[in-house]
Amino acid sequence: MSLSNEQWEFLKDVAALIYYADHRPAKDYKLTGAELYRTPEQAALNAKKGSGIKNSLHTQRLAIDLNLFIDGEYRTDTKAYRELGEFWKGLSPNNRWGGDFSRPDGNHFERNA
Repeated sequence: MSLSNEQWEFLKDVAALIYYADHRPAKDYKLTGAELYRTPEQAALNAKKGSGIKNSLHTQRLAIDLNLFIDGEYRTDTKAYRELGEFWKGLSPNNRWGGDFSRPDGNHFERNA
C-alpha cells in the first residue's frame, strides 16, 4: 500500500477514535491534538535527548499524540488512556498504542505501514 493510502487509513482510524471518545456515556472524554507531524530533524533531536526515536512514525504522518481530558481534568497517566488504546488496537492489526511500549507513552497512537 502506498504511503498516502496508509496515511488515509490512519486518519480514518483517528477519526473513529475521536468519535468513540466523544460518545462514551460513562465518562466525559475530550481530546485535543498534541502532535501529528514531526520533522526528521526534530525526531533526531528528540532521540538525542532521549525523549523520542529517530525513526518516529510522526515523520511519515502515521502517528499522533492526543491530549486527554476526563471530566474536565487533563490526564497524562497512561492508565487513563487504556480504554482508548484498546479501542485503537481493535480498529486495525496495523495499529499500535504507546501504552504497550517498554517505556509507556499512553497518548501516542500509531500505524505500522
